[in-house]
Amino acid sequence: MKKHIITIGIFATTLLFSGCNDEFLERYPLDRITNETFWNTENDLRVYNNSLYDLARNDDNVPILHGHYQGFDSHWGSVWFQDEFADNMAPRHARHAFFQQVRSGKHTTPAAPQQFGYKGWNFVRACNVGLANYDKANIAQNIKDRYIGEARLFRGWFYAEKVSKFGDVPWVDKELNTESEELFAARTPREQAMEKVLEDLNFAATKLPDSWGDGNAPGRLNRWCALLVKSRICLFEGTWRKYHGGTDPNKWLQAAADAAKELIDKGPYRLYNTGNPDTDYNAYHRVLNLAGNPEVMYWRKYQLGVFTNHVQSYFEYAGGATKSLVEDYLCTDGLPISLSPLYKGDDKIEDVFENRDPRLRQTILHPADAAKYKYHLADGRSYPRVLGMAGGYISETGYHIIKHYNADDMIGKAFDTAESPAIILRFAEALLNYAEAQAELGKMTQGDLDISINKLRDRVKMPHLKLANVPVDPRYTADGISPLIAEIRRERRIELFMEGFRYGDLRRWKQGKKFLIPTMGMRWDDAAKARYPGAVVKTAVDPVSKKTYIDVYQGTDYANPVFDEAKHYLWPIPLNSLAENPAIKQNPGWQ
Repeated sequence: MKKHIITIGIFATTLLFSGCNDEFLERYPLDRITNETFWNTENDLRVYNNSLYDLARNDDNVPILHGHYQGFDSHWGSVWFQDEFADNMAPRHARHAFFQQVRSGKHTTPAAPQQFGYKGWNFVRACNVGLANYDKANIAQNIKDRYIGEARLFRGWFYAEKVSKFGDVPWVDKELNTESEELFAARTPREQAMEKVLEDLNFAATKLPDSWGDGNAPGRLNRWCALLVKSRICLFEGTWRKYHGGTDPNKWLQAAADAAKELIDKGPYRLYNTGNPDTDYNAYHRVLNLAGNPEVMYWRKYQLGVFTNHVQSYFEYAGGATKSLVEDYLCTDGLPISLSPLYKGDDKIEDVFENRDPRLRQTILHPADAAKYKYHLADGRSYPRVLGMAGGYISETGYHIIKHYNADDMIGKAFDTAESPAIILRFAEALLNYAEAQAELGKMTQGDLDISINKLRDRVKMPHLKLANVPVDPRYTADGISPLIAEIRRERRIELFMEGFRYGDLRRWKQGKKFLIPTMGMRWDDAAKARYPGAVVKTAVDPVSKKTYIDVYQGTDYANPVFDEAKHYLWPIPLNSLAENPAIKQNPGWQ
């Protein structure tokens, strides 16, 4: 049914854009929808907004409700692969070249918009068309406000995503025509645009209903979703201004904390927890139907005959998780591997998992778990498998990713008939946003930690983070932040791995130096050579441990990453956009 509703919405939108004027004594055609006859009932507004959801399904143009692309483009268009822009994952497949280019600082100014880039402006136009017409409906104002809130949430979210990558943006809040002077205006300065974004988010967070009565199947964005989006965007902007320079960062950090706290205190959501620390973290990431899950606030459903994907079969393209990520998981005493006596080292891969946060084994494949997960269609081979080995899935790093893996969504299914869902908003993020905002404001209390970070640790039976005894990991003492903020950032990296956050996080924290760290995989010595026959890998000595590891990009164009602090925190404006509007100026360093 949802497919048909969306189709009607697109049909209505198309006709409205070419609707009649007041010609012919204002006699409007009775056999077709027009702008003058459409905006009457709640159903009209609902149908129109359905078309906004449908436009937002194009994650390349509108990467806000980011899920999975359909068909062959599932290999790069999934939210799961966004961490490839950063230091969490290590792709080497040619089809993921853009991720590798950005990760290594080797991307250049494009002629046309790049993936997830400077495009999708038709989505803003669609939002503005609705906002110019919703008030025409002959229904109660609070009902109108629900649909106005949806459109403003979409518009604000879209602009915030563009600001995060490009800085200044062409803010438009009305429908344009070919004569509109805004088409040739300069970009609106970042801080001015973000004030407009905040107005949109505030409206949505107060006017959307607590529930649409749709049972989260997956339905529509409600007020709680708007609060989570607000906390996310305000946290980004607040930390960006704090670390990059900007006006009143604390205003944004406080808004982030307040929005997250309202969701935590008053919202109907909670962490998924059955009491099993060895399965609860990844169990719901590997199922097809998330309706009714208490943690999942918004998700994208895929269903055979309606909308499908092929993401499970493209795990190999992701390259594998990095040594950097794996080393960030704490030991079971709550200490980092640099401090804990429980750390067994990494001379063989099984040791890596000993006495570690249970989320590690639910994120990275332990060799003993290949049969449990029916890995690579239950092929019976031993894992890990690295470059050069015959058969099975290959990992560039040796650290196969298991967090979202669902063999049952591949076995016996033809190409592009898989149904793995995409989690777009989940309650765990609110806990992380609140903790980080409070820490950045200097307001953190033990009570704040107990309702946020420690709730996440309780799920996997990890020790609480204690404000009076925060470990000082020597790997992060040069980052210019407190040990508390370092631990909160670590928790965020671990909990939200492969959910699309890491690249934006490193940029907003002004941690460009992390992109310069060589991308390494698992330990590689004579024992590894004997254990993995046929492997053909490049290796390098880690300057810290003096041990040898897989060096993923050695011998490639991405072997020596660069990061220009004056340039690479923002993306370049494409050349065709500059040519079309001379008032738009290129971002610094990209001229």
